[in-house]
Amino acid sequence: MKRSILYLSLLFCFLLSAQEQIKPTLITENIVINEYHGVKIEDPYQYLENLENPMVVNWMKDNANYARNVLDEIPGRKDFLEKMYEFDSRVADRIFSVNVTSQGQYFYLKARPEDENGKLYMRKNYSSEEKLLFDPDKYRTEEAVNYTISSFSPNYKGDKIALFLSANGSENSDLIIIDNNGKTFPEMIDRCTSWNNTWLADDESILYSRFNSSDIKDQNRQMNMKSYLHKTNTNGKDDMEFFSNTTNPELQILSEEIPIPFYNRPSNKFFGGVFTVDKRIKLYMAEDSNFSPPLKWKQITSQADNVVNFELDKNSLYYLSFDNAPNYKILKATIANPSAQEAKIIVPEFKDEIITNMATTKDGLYFTTMKNGVEAKVYFLGHNSNTPKVLKTPLSAGDISLSKIDEEHSEIWMNMSGWTSPNKRYAYDLKNDKFIKQPLSTEVEYPELKGIVVKEVMIPSHDGVNVPVSIICKNDTKLNGKNPTLIYGYGSYGNSISPFFSPLVLNYVNRGGIWVIPHVRGGGELGDAWHKAGQKLNKPNTWKDAIATAEYLIKEKYTSANHLAIWGGSAGGIFVGRSITERPDLFAAAIPEVGAMNTVRMEESPNGPINAPEFGTVKDPLEFKGLLEMDSYLHVKKGVEYPALLITAGMNDPRVIAWEPGKFAARMQASSISNKPVLFLTDFESGHGIGDSKSKRFESFADTFSFALWQTGHSDFQPNEKIQK
Repeated sequence: MKRSILYLSLLFCFLLSAQEQIKPTLITENIVINEYHGVKIEDPYQYLENLENPMVVNWMKDNANYARNVLDEIPGRKDFLEKMYEFDSRVADRIFSVNVTSQGQYFYLKARPEDENGKLYMRKNYSSEEKLLFDPDKYRTEEAVNYTISSFSPNYKGDKIALFLSANGSENSDLIIIDNNGKTFPEMIDRCTSWNNTWLADDESILYSRFNSSDIKDQNRQMNMKSYLHKTNTNGKDDMEFFSNTTNPELQILSEEIPIPFYNRPSNKFFGGVFTVDKRIKLYMAEDSNFSPPLKWKQITSQADNVVNFELDKNSLYYLSFDNAPNYKILKATIANPSAQEAKIIVPEFKDEIITNMATTKDGLYFTTMKNGVEAKVYFLGHNSNTPKVLKTPLSAGDISLSKIDEEHSEIWMNMSGWTSPNKRYAYDLKNDKFIKQPLSTEVEYPELKGIVVKEVMIPSHDGVNVPVSIICKNDTKLNGKNPTLIYGYGSYGNSISPFFSPLVLNYVNRGGIWVIPHVRGGGELGDAWHKAGQKLNKPNTWKDAIATAEYLIKEKYTSANHLAIWGGSAGGIFVGRSITERPDLFAAAIPEVGAMNTVRMEESPNGPINAPEFGTVKDPLEFKGLLEMDSYLHVKKGVEYPALLITAGMNDPRVIAWEPGKFAARMQASSISNKPVLFLTDFESGHGIGDSKSKRFESFADTFSFALWQTGHSDFQPNEKIQK
């Protein structure tokens, strides 16, 4: 009897401790009142912005442990994850980030099924044997962190390669240089960006940019950024500042603008771009080819020119612009007279197609177009032609990307893919007008996915504007209102969600789920006007387009509110957060992934100021109103039945600081009365998802899909009563 009482006492204590571990207590409110342009706003969790506070960190860890336990116990998650690995194992290797040099050498990243990260390989040409040059898993092995190759750049000869390696998703890259035998040069430069590097004519010197601090919480981390000139085999501490607001004060580069220089070999010219998230480029050209700063720069495009991209050849500049052309046009100027204002239109705006990208070769200009965000074409315009020719591609593609050697060679490659068609790589033979398949990765068939179909529809939104929507489901899907359905969207920066092939996503569809992508306003699927229609004060169109999509899916009996989930990441957090705070009745679950959830306070984070051109600034009374309207955190109300939530954050995230989703989670946990879970999962060894290892990516997908399938009623993913509580 005593033994039984002792056993029951121990069992009670165990259950109590397990409950405390699994179910963290609500964090307390501490209301702060902020005033903006006469508007007073209560912020009950502003103290969570202090990520140095041990109490805040412990709260995040407790929530992460709780979320991890709940997610791991969802039936079906393990099988879903195993199927992802099985799909992955069918591919002998995945080759990506291909760079072909003027000497015909191939440099690329390759990952085999057993690899967590891509490794750098080289071939002398397309058909030759490959050679492993660099394995990031063997870099700085004394540290218990995951390093990935965030970018790389071979020089013109191909005898040196600059490598940028980032730890745990921080996007603070170490710059190292290796030769084409894998030998590492002695220098290492830390806290570099991975999105700017260009070799100079001597093949010994490289331009790069650097963050001011490696601390992603440092407000000055990417203010007044600078670029530097480095010569191989020298100490990086002595590198010369090359292009910045201090080397060239006459250019009046703002503190939040990012100056990026690059060298163009065919023209032997230096160019300098000044960037924010505003897609309009301020571009400069150096008046001489002197390698030593300060260079004398001449402005050739301003933001008033509405140029978003440019290409070069030896004698000309090509500009992609939406100036009086919301579907974009292509202009051409000479190097001798490079001003965009003096450039001539060589490809006028298309009526029903958006010009999306372009590439110059020795023979002329190639460019791609998109219709409704899902139908891609490619055109060629020769140097001696006035009319572009549409190329007859070997397959109908939802997306076409272009890659080339440089402007002095004819070679060009096109990668084509779609929602249900794997990526295929072709070399284009201009002389014979022929596409030649040149695969790099293993081509694999997925017979279990052949029963999947795609429906492209136009759905009227709240204001009568038609929104293109992609619906991906099995061909035998019954329209009975009971199908688990997952809406995925973004809608910012003018970025489009072009058709892509992912067996990991289609695994969800193969399980009976319906995958829906509304191409909402704020994206670029229908041109610049579509972007502006979901920007700043127009941002409500982004989530209202999502709501219209949800209503359509319910009306047409694809699903019902009890079977519908919504998912989006980063700026897509606005898409998700405001959809559920405006219409919580429409959704069973929501997954804002590393989402921008507290836009009014965004400028208090290091990445906030450079995002003001897209979302607005609290310094402007009108733009503040837009930020307030799109702020999901400030629209959470107590006593509302909100959907189940899986909210994620990355402690090393330099783009959306972890306290934004953290504050949203805290307020949702305190406010929702639906008795549905509000999980807050912070990854303390990851950032924005960029540079994650394969296992981290797969775990994240498994979390998202199993949580969505659980909450939208899929029978294979229903936990027992204990877990549901």
